[in-house]
Amino acid sequence: MNDSGRQRWLSTVILSGVLYLAVGMSSAALAGAAASNPMRSFWRLSAFVISAVVFAAHIAYEHFRLRNTARRTAWHASGAVAFGAFALALAANIHDLGSASGYRPRMLIALVAWPLLTAVPAFIVALVVAAGLGVKRRGV
Repeated sequence: MNDSGRQRWLSTVILSGVLYLAVGMSSAALAGAAASNPMRSFWRLSAFVISAVVFAAHIAYEHFRLRNTARRTAWHASGAVAFGAFALALAANIHDLGSASGYRPRMLIALVAWPLLTAVPAFIVALVVAAGLGVKRRGV
């Protein structure tokens, strides 16, 4: 793979991860400021929907634009999910530093757990979707 191809997929992974972070942070802020439980639920659900759109767009970009294999597409998409989850875990750790109860060292577990808990299912879903798109592209 040449350097421009590597830079393209890596920048896409980083951009998608930053989008996941922005969606998570903004929806958490909006849910926290919501006046009612239905609105809190709405903002939380909206985070899932927007993240799903980012995930689908990333898979489509990797598959159709970069013409990557299903496995490579799944690796890149799950890497972006893991990056976003790590960024959210880092933000949660930083937030916990300023909390009234003080920092809880067990929050460090989130730095490893959140990326793993999100990347593994994301890899499986992206692999199945990208493989399905590959079958459709070949006309089988």
